[in-house]
Amino acid sequence: MISNQVLQNTLEGLREISRTDFCIIDIDGKTLASTFSDFTVEPTDIQAFANSQADSQLIKGYQYFKVSDDYQLVYILVVRGENEDTYMVGKLAAFQLQGLIIAYRERFDKDSFIKNLLLDNLLLVDIYNRAKKLHIEADVRRVVMIIELAAEREHNSIDNIRALFGAKSKDFITAVDEKSIIIVKELEEEEGYEVMDALAESINQTIGFSPEDGVHIAYGTIVQELKEVSRSYKEARMALNVGKIFFPEKNAIAYSSLGIGRLIYQLPVPLCKMFIKEIFDQKSPDDFDEETLITIDKFFENSLNVSETSRQLYIHRNTLVYRLDKLQRSTGLDLRIFEDAITFKIALMVVRYMNYMETVDY
Repeated sequence: MISNQVLQNTLEGLREISRTDFCIIDIDGKTLASTFSDFTVEPTDIQAFANSQADSQLIKGYQYFKVSDDYQLVYILVVRGENEDTYMVGKLAAFQLQGLIIAYRERFDKDSFIKNLLLDNLLLVDIYNRAKKLHIEADVRRVVMIIELAAEREHNSIDNIRALFGAKSKDFITAVDEKSIIIVKELEEEEGYEVMDALAESINQTIGFSPEDGVHIAYGTIVQELKEVSRSYKEARMALNVGKIFFPEKNAIAYSSLGIGRLIYQLPVPLCKMFIKEIFDQKSPDDFDEETLITIDKFFENSLNVSETSRQLYIHRNTLVYRLDKLQRSTGLDLRIFEDAITFKIALMVVRYMNYMETVDY
């Protein structure tokens, strides 16, 4: 249903144009929006008009108009004045509200369809039948983006993002829970993932979202048909989780760039524990001191280059060699050997994944 704020904005716009006061009342006699300062609703007048067969009626110096949705009364519009001009302005205002109801109902129907499409709640035949009725093209390239907020989203967050796209956009902005905003983006043939990166950057700049605020953005792969949109959504959801584990500093993460993190994320936790026990026995990378962990990270950043790593750490080459030898004695892995380095790197990612899974609230 249309929010009271939208109704109020509509009445104020109509008043500015026509210099006439308006009031919108629901069928229970409750005032939803008004530009009057002195109008008092008479429940008996409202009930009598609602039960009458008339579409409009003059009552005690005010024009009353019925506003219906599919022949069902939704609102009663009250306009101050008794002359023909007031009647004409009232009819135009009622017509405007009628169009507003239709527009919102169509948007609601599309929003409901997109939500069910994302969640795989539709049969294949229903997807194409409903898409045709809602004038949604089926064979168009699309990709799903998820914006996860730190807490339950603010009331206007989704409206702010809709404003980025404009009223004529063919994209869909919706939500399936209290913390996420979902964008189903339509792409032209020549557009690729760089468009999604640019969109994420635009959202960050305009709305002020960032990982430091607990906000994460992820998107799936580009799909060619409407029925595949749910797959892109599932991929975006996975990218969101994997990104928080392995790429927490990134503003946006693509499913196609998850690398080995995607494989580790799908491993059962008991299997991960078994792997860590085989590599480190009773120890864990979490047990290493901060100096050792910094040395390991920098060594990997520099592609196992001893000279460059020691330079960036501001330590002597022999000091770095000593630390690597100490780590080898402790774990049995020599990070200067590629195979051992790969094993250690994967182990670090597995431990990070296990730690994340322990904190997830299902």
